[in-house]
Amino acid sequence: MSITLVQPKTKKTLSKTGVKNVVLVEGVRTPFLLSGTAYNDLMPHDLARAAFQGLLTRTSLPKDAVDYIIYGTVIQEVKTSNVAREAALGAGFSEKTPAHTVTMACISSNQAMTTGVGLIASGQCDTVVAGGVEFMSDVPIRHSRKMRKTLLSLNKAKTMGQRLALLGKLRLDFFAPELPAVAEFSTSETMGHSADRLAAAFGVTRLEQDEFALRSHTLAKKAQDAGLLSDVIKFKVPGRDTITADNGIRPSSMEQMGKLKAAFVKPHGTVTAANSSFLTDGASAVLLMSEEKALAMGYKPKAYLRDFVYVSQDPKDQLLLGPTYGTPKVLEKSGLTMADIDVFEFHEAFAGQIIANMKAMDSDWFAQTYIGKKSKVGAPPMEKFNNWGGSLSLGHPFGATGCRLVTTAANRMIKEGGQYAVVAACAAGGLGHAMIVEAYPQ
Repeated sequence: MSITLVQPKTKKTLSKTGVKNVVLVEGVRTPFLLSGTAYNDLMPHDLARAAFQGLLTRTSLPKDAVDYIIYGTVIQEVKTSNVAREAALGAGFSEKTPAHTVTMACISSNQAMTTGVGLIASGQCDTVVAGGVEFMSDVPIRHSRKMRKTLLSLNKAKTMGQRLALLGKLRLDFFAPELPAVAEFSTSETMGHSADRLAAAFGVTRLEQDEFALRSHTLAKKAQDAGLLSDVIKFKVPGRDTITADNGIRPSSMEQMGKLKAAFVKPHGTVTAANSSFLTDGASAVLLMSEEKALAMGYKPKAYLRDFVYVSQDPKDQLLLGPTYGTPKVLEKSGLTMADIDVFEFHEAFAGQIIANMKAMDSDWFAQTYIGKKSKVGAPPMEKFNNWGGSLSLGHPFGATGCRLVTTAANRMIKEGGQYAVVAACAAGGLGHAMIVEAYPQ
């Protein structure tokens, strides 16, 4: 379904003298699916390839017109460690187009995009494809360290006697598998546990969290039914049906959500499976160009990608406060205020995390104590916030969400008539990202 164009209110533009304008020409993504469902038998590069092919199909971009490809992912498949290159070759991009993979936890595709922005703004490239993928249906599970050492030694053993001696040292505990870490390396705390503590610190109630989660699912269902999620491409899963839509959007009721028990801090925590984002498989891709190149090739861009910042803070007590630190910083950099922003697209890791960020942003004390500002930046108005759903309902493939946020912000401004959007996200390690997206004159 096409998106109806609405003329934005005209404010100043954020174009900078002597710096190339970087535009978002198009953004697509595979349907985001609950892990363990229809993508179960695939590999990460399959999803990434599908996103690339969807982008090529939608834009009719010549495959040799791309100067560089950058892709984000968090849990790497060892067979395709540079998944950007493998997926690009599979999608038919020119073998002459370099590609590299980045990782920055939940803002990996944000990093892919802003790296592309830097390449274009500096004049090194004119056309960059960026994106990200995550595949939680199959993650690398390793042997224990003791078993790995034994196997490596076996590989080097020259005689049968040496091999038998090594095998004789095997013990039962050698066979215990080692799963990918779901906890912060520096604190040994899971993100869900941290979210629960953050919610408690800001006085966020279970009721508030469930209400926000229900809002996310309700808005996502409404947007899906209205055909607003136009970034989603169809994907034919080999041996299965064609997937056309996200499958995690499930509006429930406050009564049903209220029956769930705490998922992390038991028994009295407030973070549950219903007010947390779920493990998701999915991939995204965006086409970025210099404005000059895009117009020369006959494209009508969706938006300008403007100022952006990366922030980092204490990974123990402020792990998920990236938007609180990033938003005032990027607004100041751009010379804008919260009142200038028409669209907000924030990553919803947990409902409690979003509400805690809202309360922190609306606190003079927090601004003065932690951010070094005289006064608060203010919380985003809810009527402008994640109006087509968010990660709680649409899903959160770690490496792919950033591109979804930026593409949705651009599409919402076209539909709603806004001029400026703020995209923001938190990430593991206490990291965060915020970016200004400016609507392209329609």
